[in-house]
Formats: sequence, C-alpha cells, structure tokens
Amino acid sequence: MNLIVMKFGGSSVANAARLERAAERIVSAYHSGACVVAVVSAQGDTTDELIKKAGEISPRPPKREMDVLLSAGEQISMSLLAMAIEKEGVAAISLTGWQAEIFTDGTYGNARIQRVIGERITRELDDKKIVIVAGFQGIDKRDNITTLGRGGSDTTAVSIAAALRANICEIYTDVDGIYTADPRIVENAYKLPEISYDEMLELASLGANVLHNRSVEMAMKYGVPLAVRSSFNESEGTIVKEVSKVEKMYVRGVTRDNDAARVTLFGLERGSGKIFDVFELLARKEINVDIILMANNADGSTDLSFTVAESQLGTSLDILEKNADFIGAKRIESDENLAKVSVVGAGMASNPGVAAMAFGAMSDAGIDISMISTSEIKISMIVAEKDAERGVNALHEKFLR
Repeated sequence: MNLIVMKFGGSSVANAARLERAAERIVSAYHSGACVVAVVSAQGDTTDELIKKAGEISPRPPKREMDVLLSAGEQISMSLLAMAIEKEGVAAISLTGWQAEIFTDGTYGNARIQRVIGERITRELDDKKIVIVAGFQGIDKRDNITTLGRGGSDTTAVSIAAALRANICEIYTDVDGIYTADPRIVENAYKLPEISYDEMLELASLGANVLHNRSVEMAMKYGVPLAVRSSFNESEGTIVKEVSKVEKMYVRGVTRDNDAARVTLFGLERGSGKIFDVFELLARKEINVDIILMANNADGSTDLSFTVAESQLGTSLDILEKNADFIGAKRIESDENLAKVSVVGAGMASNPGVAAMAFGAMSDAGIDISMISTSEIKISMIVAEKDAERGVNALHEKFLR
C-alpha cells in the first residue's frame, strides 16, 4: 500500500481559504493513487486563545482539564478539513487522538506517545476514505485525554507513519524547507535539499522551530523519511533521512535559542556528591539542565554553573534557595537575557579546526562567549541575548556563505 501521512500546521489551516488549499493538496495525492492520512494542528492562534480563556476562569487551572480544553483546537481543524475534502468529492472521516488509538503516558501537557494501534485508521483507509487525525493529543491508560506539548502534532504524524509503515511523512508549514539559518535574520540563508536525522535533531533541539525535536527522534528511531514542505507553493522542500549526500558541508546550519538563563552556585563542597544533590533536586521538578560548567577553587570548594530555559529559572532558583543548606551553596546567582548560538553539521567530526573557526568568527564580531558545549556534530555558545542575531550572522558568513 502506497501510504502518505501529511501534516498541516496551524498556519496551513488558519482560515477557510487555507483549509481548502490543504484539501486540494490532499485530494491530489489521493487521486495519484496514494492512501492518505492527514494530521492537523489547531488553527492559527486557537491554542493561545484557549489558554487565555482558561486564565479568565482560574489562574492555575487543573492540568487534566487544560488538556481536555486544548484538545478542542485540533478537533475543530480536523472536522473543517474533512468537510473541505468532502466538498472536493472524496470521502473523508475525522478522528480524534483517542479514536485513532494513540496511547500516551499520563503526563498532562507534555505526554509521550507509548503506542499507536491504528486499526481504526486502517479500516477507514480500506474503505477508500481519506483519514484526518487530530494532532497533539492522545489518551492514557485511564482513558484521560492528554496533549503532547507545543509542536506535538509533528510527533503525532510521525508516530502514525511509523505504526502504519507509511512511505513518507510530509510536514507542511509556512516555510518551504530547512534553511541554513533563520532567513528572517540571515539575509543569505538558503534551503537545504536534504539533511540527516542527527543534524536535524540537533537543529530542532537548539532553536530551529521547523520540526518538533521529539518527532525527529521518532523518525530516526523507526526510519521514517520526512519531507518538510510549504503549504503555499509546490517547492520540493527538504528531505530528512538517514544519510545525507552533501558530505563537503561540514556545517549544515546555524541556530539561536533566546530561551536561556544561567544559574551559578558558589562554594559547593568539592566532589560529585553535592553536584548530584543539585541536579537530583532539579530533576524531581522535571527541569531540564543544558550546558554545565564547573570550576574548582584554591580553597577546596567548587563553583557550578548551568543553563536552564528562562521559563524555568524562577522554579529552579526557588528549589535551590530553599535547599541551600542541604546542597552547601554559599551563594546563588542567576543571569537572564542570554542566548545560545550553535553551529551544527555531521562533517564537523572529521574536519579539524571547526571550533577555532567558530570562536574566531565570534571574536571578530566582538562577541563574548560565557559558556561552551560541544558534541561530535555541534558547538553551542552562550552569549548575551543582544549579541545573538549578530553571532548567527557571523557564523553563517564564516561557514555557509
């Protein structure tokens, strides 16, 4: 069976005209002989509007009820898109996450997909229908509605493609592929025809907002080919797959992430025990720690710095300050208004000198670097937020002009 999974983001279904455009694209694929499953996000700013409505009722609404509320956005999109397809003369049916048998864990607001059964989807496809599935949602073992977090519709689409062994999963969005940098801030950024899973995963994790990082993880795990394409033109887009042919490009992309803050603990007792205590406290509150820097002092103590998402800084400081005596911190400081600028490329592993070039580009631009993190395929640098855009341009000019 030639099966295509097509995912349409919020901007792609934002109004009646765009819904009809998406329907035409889906019907065209259907008439070409493919079985089609379409996954949709909520229209435009619907999710933000629903969050605002909840805030009008309660400053801290129950997480379960928030998931019930937010799941409604995708249900609106799926039913309207099914209507648009029916108007084109093709049978269609819309399914919620639970009707599509998408089972998740019980983490409200950021659930993870555990399995997709897909029997209902297969039956509807066998009946020659186009199937529209609400993205971003599923159901836990207690039959509670759950949502997958921002960008979760990408993960829904890839999970269905993996479960049904689709030939390809196409992600339709408001850009026409993966670029070497954000074209809104780098004038000469250009589209990549293809990119590896590893590179895409790093870019997605480091601030490139085209694909949800969990969707790339799943695509890589199950070998699902991804195509990132525009909803508004016929461009071929970018293919995300196992191996990329463009070996000469040792850097494939430059990103920035302005959601960064730093916490520094001074005067910790030297040794791994207190460091474990610090990160164990944060892990209990599901706070993700990124770049870590440790410095041993002449007096036998240790200073520990690490970055967290700026949105989690307040919670992090509250936990650590309440437990300052337990962890043995003599002083706790924090820095906001930071950003993470990164270069990514699988070819970096076999090309010495990339780090020197990156740091040289930042030095030439007069940008101070306060923390560094590296892997085989990426270099990340913490800089002042005001310098981030200039840093991205300097790195792109150095590696990708």
